[in-house]
Amino acid sequence: MELDFSFLNWGVISSFVVKGFFFSIQLTLVAMVGGIALGTVLALMRLSGKKWLVLPASAYVNTLRSIPLVMVILWFFLLIPLLIGRPMGAELSAMITFTVFEAAYYSEIMRAGIQSVPRGQVHAGYAVGMTYGQTMQLIVLPQAFRNMLPVLLTQTIILFQDTSLVYAIGAYDLLKGFEVAGKNFNRPVETTLVAAVVYFIICFSLSMLVRRLQKKIAIIR
Repeated sequence: MELDFSFLNWGVISSFVVKGFFFSIQLTLVAMVGGIALGTVLALMRLSGKKWLVLPASAYVNTLRSIPLVMVILWFFLLIPLLIGRPMGAELSAMITFTVFEAAYYSEIMRAGIQSVPRGQVHAGYAVGMTYGQTMQLIVLPQAFRNMLPVLLTQTIILFQDTSLVYAIGAYDLLKGFEVAGKNFNRPVETTLVAAVVYFIICFSLSMLVRRLQKKIAIIR
């Protein structure tokens, strides 16, 4: 079978792809913000030293990090409607799933970032009368976020790539847009190859930006 890209008309293809592209971006941003927020809470629980906080947080992180994402996507999509008694759309299901799943990975990043802050600064916060929460909020977390910003952004790029897995539940993402275009033009191989190029351009460009940011942070230090 010969490849033929002569059918490509970006004006027509964009009508299939743009909707999916915006959903992929929306899903990435929602999962990033929610995942970092929940992941930070999980990291603080694991570092608290209190077993009743450490054990459930550790179980959450280790369990989700040991299960393939596509299985978690299917679980949430198929099981949650049974629990709540009504159907849940593929898009909403994907947002909840990715937020919950990515929180496990962001948690480990945040935990490493918090541990990278010298303990002397924590003790200094306690010395001036700050509570554990105030010390974390005002002293530790700002430094941890700066230290881990390149890694957090790299994980977000991986998250964007993983959004293509929502095909399993029929959500209309960027890859789905190319798939629909391929069916309409009867050129599924060519549109899949174009999709791969688009993903590469987006992710490679973002990786270069993260690398430049990492160098600037290193200079600031």
